[in-house]
Order: sequence, then C-alpha cells, then structure tokens
Amino acid sequence: MRGLWVRVLLVEDDRRVAAAIRSALARRGIVIDWVSTGRAALAKAGEADVLLLDLGLPDVNGFELCRSIRDRSDAAIIVVSAKGQVDERILGLRSGADDYLVKPFNVDELIARVDAVLRRRVSDRAVRPDRVRAEDVEIDLPRFEVTVGGKPVALSRKEFQVLAMIAGAGGDVCPRDRLIAEVWGEPWAGANRTLDVHVATLRTKLDRPGLIETVRGVGYRLAGRAPRSPSSSG
Repeated sequence: MRGLWVRVLLVEDDRRVAAAIRSALARRGIVIDWVSTGRAALAKAGEADVLLLDLGLPDVNGFELCRSIRDRSDAAIIVVSAKGQVDERILGLRSGADDYLVKPFNVDELIARVDAVLRRRVSDRAVRPDRVRAEDVEIDLPRFEVTVGGKPVALSRKEFQVLAMIAGAGGDVCPRDRLIAEVWGEPWAGANRTLDVHVATLRTKLDRPGLIETVRGVGYRLAGRAPRSPSSSG
C-alpha cells in the first residue's frame, strides 16, 4: 500500500479516538477522511477504497451499517471496534467486513491489515470475470445488470446478490449457508425459506427455470457452466 494513493475513510464517533488514529496514520504517510455517523459513512462509502468502521455509532446499528455499505460499495471494510466477543466478530464478518480488529490495537497491525485486504481484493479482481454468461443470460457483475436474450431484467439487490454468488461459483455448488451469511448477514429461523423464495423469483424473472439447479441439502449451481477443477480453484 505504501507509495500508492489509497482512499481511507474512518467511521468513528469518538472525536479523541478518531484524532489519535488519524494522527498515527499520518505519521506513516497515510491521510484519511473521517466521519462520525452512519449516515455520513453511507454517503461517502463510494469514495473510499478502505473503510475503518467502528460499530458503536450513535445513529445506526453498526452491523446493519456494515451490511448497507457492502450492498452499495466494493470497498474493503475493516471493523475497528471494542466489541471483541467471538460471536460479535463472527457477525461482523458475516455482515460484510473483510477483517475485524479489536480495540485497543497496534497501529502497525492496522496498517498491515489494510495492506492485506487490499492485496486480496486486487487478486480477486484479477481472476474474477466481470461478466458471466450461461445460455442467453448475461450477468454484468460490476454494473449490477442482467440481460436475457439481450433484454434487461430488473432484479432487486438481494436477488442480484444471490444470482451473482451462484454464478460466481463457476459451475460449483454455492452452499446455502454461504448464500444466507453473505446476502443477509445472519441466519434466522426462516432463512432457508427466504432464500428459496428469492431463487424461485429469479427463475420466474429470468424465465429460465433450469438455469439455477438445486443440489438438495447443499445449495444451488448455475447450469451450463462446468465445475472448476480442484487445481484451478487454488
């Protein structure tokens, strides 16, 4: 990350903590923007490459904010929070965070984690196709657009996320629990039924009933795409 212009947004409601983090990073050559509310974070998330997100904000639930940012932005999210229980860390990651750092922390460790999430995202973009095609259905991942026979199909954000995850598995089965965790953030009693409804709606909207195959007890797979070989999956 050193020597590159990286846009970092700090979301922290405690002015003293924010000033300390900004000062420490500035001494290492990293200049960051700062907001103190969830609403402001949502407004500026699209301008950032990395968000440092505190969960204890005054206006919104931090986990819900993390999900909302992930829905709107491809920026790397590192939760920086005093909430350090295992279930809280798991929920943060399931809500869309790329990493989770518990306060108090070492600034050099924070920088190392920023470097790491940026490396992973650059690597993901290098190997992940921008478009996936199966039969006459084309999924444009960066633009959140789907066409069938060249005609656009309107999907809700969660419908698109489900379709994109299944398509992004490259012909492999996309497990139900992964779909639920990454699209909705946290399992609940009716999660499987909700997922099934979204898949059924996708089949109807796309008018390609056989495009999304059900693998009973496991998940879903995109038809017409050969599963990746073990050697190609890393």
